[in-house]
Amino acid sequence: MDKVINYLKNNRFVIISFLLTAVFVAGIEYFGGRSLLGPDGMFGWWDGNIWGSENSQRFADAYSFSHIIHGIIFYAVLRYFARKLPVKYRFLIAVVLEAGWELLENSHFIIDRYRAATISQGYVGDSVLNSVSDILMMSVGFYIARFSKIWVSIFLVIIMELGCLFWIRDNLTLNIIMLVHPVESIKVWQSQGH
Repeated sequence: MDKVINYLKNNRFVIISFLLTAVFVAGIEYFGGRSLLGPDGMFGWWDGNIWGSENSQRFADAYSFSHIIHGIIFYAVLRYFARKLPVKYRFLIAVVLEAGWELLENSHFIIDRYRAATISQGYVGDSVLNSVSDILMMSVGFYIARFSKIWVSIFLVIIMELGCLFWIRDNLTLNIIMLVHPVESIKVWQSQGH
């Protein structure tokens, strides 16, 4: 217990900064019209149906794995490019990057792009709960990479990408491809999973 208390004391700045960033994102999204808990106003821990109206509305969903991968990638990139920065500051950079992505992802521009170019034709954006959870999931990925061997991180990314590919016919790689340069044959293949 003493180790936990000491860790919290020594990392107070990081913890407060993380919480303030999450509150900032939540506030912008909420006051920008995002639903707090989803259209039904009900809290939920999990929804695995990417075709349902509750997708991206609950605490976690199939796309949470993509956000864990974000954290692993952010850790690797920041370890390479900002090696001299202490890990706690690299973590805060990753949090700000993920927060920025959450705000962009829930903008009308990206929501409309998802609807037009991907299988997410009914996508309405994340609930505030889901956005904050996505930042938390990225943090989990960052610390998995921080405390794991490189091969473990690579293995986890491959497992999550392949798992989501076969489970929901979508993953981070396909999501990026379809957002940046849509491929009709991929969209058709993904739609066959519905």
